[in-house]
Amino acid sequence: MTQPFSSAAETTVTCELEVHVVVGGEPHVSLPAAFHYHRADPYAVRLSIGTTSSGTVNWVFALSLLQDGMSRPVGEGDVLVSPRRSSHGPVIRIVVRSRLGSAVLDMKASPVAHFLDRARELVPAGTEGSYVDMDHIATLLLTADE
Repeated sequence: MTQPFSSAAETTVTCELEVHVVVGGEPHVSLPAAFHYHRADPYAVRLSIGTTSSGTVNWVFALSLLQDGMSRPVGEGDVLVSPRRSSHGPVIRIVVRSRLGSAVLDMKASPVAHFLDRARELVPAGTEGSYVDMDHIATLLLTADE
């Protein structure tokens, strides 16, 4: 179930798709998911899994991790990304881990590749720093204890 991409006022890119989730060796479950990219946070991508009625789990990780994981296994720690082949064609596998456990997420590679292309159209590689509002970040850091 791949939904059309959306772009709100050319500041975000969203890709809705279906992921196959395996937790703790149980049979896989298909769930709706969405990748989100926002120009104001140009180094990060958010993956939301589930529906709002059943609850949504969000993972935020580096856009470069997802980009690099399209062609080779990458990642250390909480998020690992690797390309795979299945009987249905190329797949991206994302393994997410926390102190509560881990989950394996498989999804078709083509919508993820298109999402990454759209994100790079919005913020070309190498220009990310020009989209970061350093004044806002400094204000947040200076007022964090107040």
